[in-house]
Amino acid sequence: MSSAVLDVLWEDRDVRFDISPQQMKMRPGEVLIDCLESVEDTKGNNGDRGKLLITNLRIIWRSLSLPRVNLSVGYNCVINITTRTANSKLRGQTEALYILTKCNNTRFEFIFTNVVPGSPRLFTSVIAVHRAYETSKMYRDLKLRSALIQNKQLRLLPQEQIYDKVNGVWNLSSDQRSIKMRDSKFGLALVIESSQQSGGYVLGFKIDPVEKLQEAVKEINSLHKVYSANPIFGVDYEMEEKPQPLEDVTVEQVQDDVEIEADEHTDAFVAYFADENKQHDREPVFSEELGLAIEKLKDGFTLQGLWEVMT
Repeated sequence: MSSAVLDVLWEDRDVRFDISPQQMKMRPGEVLIDCLESVEDTKGNNGDRGKLLITNLRIIWRSLSLPRVNLSVGYNCVINITTRTANSKLRGQTEALYILTKCNNTRFEFIFTNVVPGSPRLFTSVIAVHRAYETSKMYRDLKLRSALIQNKQLRLLPQEQIYDKVNGVWNLSSDQRSIKMRDSKFGLALVIESSQQSGGYVLGFKIDPVEKLQEAVKEINSLHKVYSANPIFGVDYEMEEKPQPLEDVTVEQVQDDVEIEADEHTDAFVAYFADENKQHDREPVFSEELGLAIEKLKDGFTLQGLWEVMT
């Protein structure tokens, strides 16, 4: 199979900071739904005007002054979306969009403020597209023992089609998506291996005679290859006004003529960290660097690193 077929889907399942231009490009099946020209990243870059791109898989924010400063927030990581008042350097006290996420057991909070007064699109677009994503998970997830049959008929998803029906198939699956033939205790069988992110299942099926098995393997592989070239992710939402193509709303990133010492650099995600398990302030300690008492820093954090994030 081609590398595109085996490419791991991360766009909707990850939160990434300062991604490369390549990672910002739309993957096969990803479409740009809306583009807001003036949005402030109030949580991590307060006072910095940026562009917010809303796709069917994620939200992308990028700074207009420093394009290498950006965010990619996958919808599968979103826990909650609310609107609350925030203190924006560009708008002052104003209503903003709060997005709480969880990725790799770490919670991040993002706050976006629309710099254009009187425009509700920031709220309506993000909330509506995320809702469309939440109600279409059958397109993207592997479900075992789900309600697929209604009135003795297969319940097809919108845009789903039946290409063939193969009778007399035995399910040999163990509790363990490449498609191939493999020997089993039942003889030669069709084996479908799912990706680790979908559970890493091994699904086995017995089809007789062997000629019919070979035809089924060939057809499934062919359909999988065609589908992977332009997947249907199921997020059906369209704006009345079509956004510009992504290539027209992005600019080429210029490599900064600056060297960054990796050991001294604090990861960008620190600014978005949502420490919801913190019940009370940590004990005060004396900081020789500042000459006063401060709340004890969490392990792995330094004053210099926090200062670099805030500035």
